[in-house]
Amino acid sequence: MDFLVFGFDLAKMVIALFIVVDPLGNVPIFMSLTQNMTKPQRRRTFRLAIITGLVLLTFFSLVGQNILILFGISLDSFMVAGGILLLIVAIRLLFLGDWNEKTVLSESVGAVPIGCPLLVGPGAITTSILNLQTSDIFITLFSVLLTFSIVWLILRYVDSIYQILGKNGSLVITRVMALLIASIAVQYILQGVKTSFL
Repeated sequence: MDFLVFGFDLAKMVIALFIVVDPLGNVPIFMSLTQNMTKPQRRRTFRLAIITGLVLLTFFSLVGQNILILFGISLDSFMVAGGILLLIVAIRLLFLGDWNEKTVLSESVGAVPIGCPLLVGPGAITTSILNLQTSDIFITLFSVLLTFSIVWLILRYVDSIYQILGKNGSLVITRVMALLIASIAVQYILQGVKTSFL
C-alpha cells in the first residue's frame, strides 16, 4: 500500500514538473537557438542545459522551504503568488507560442536561456517548492531526477523529434501544455485562497 502511495505521489510530481518544464513544446526554440551549431556543439550545449537545470531545480527543492521561512512567507501566500506566476507563463505561451528569445551562437546558450529560464523558470521552481511542501524530500528530489532524465532523452534526440513533430506540431503541443499549466496554476491559487480562509 505504501509503495502504491509512493508511486502515485512520484508520478503526480513528475507529470506536473514535466508539464511545466515543457521540453517538447520548447523543441522549436531549442532548434532555433542552436541552428548554426555543429552536432558536437549542440550536444555540448544541451549537456550544459541539463546540468544547469538539474542543479538549479535541486537547489530550490532543497532550500525552497528555508527561503520561505527566512522571508516569513506562508505556504498559502506562496501558492497564490506561484499560481499567478504560472498563469502568466501559461497565458504567454498560449498567445505567443514561445519565449521570443533571440538566436545566440555561443554554447553558453545552454546555461542561459535554455537551462534557465526555458527549462527551469519560475514555474518549475514554484512547482518544486510546492512539491516539497506536500511530500517528503526524497520523492521531491527523485521527481526532479526522473523529470530531467526524460528531458535528457528528448534533447538527445531533438533533431528526430523536430522532424517528426514539425513546427506546427510543436506549436500545438506548446498550446496544450500551456492549458495544462494554466489548470495547475488555477488549482494552486484556489487551494491557497481556500486554506487561508479556513
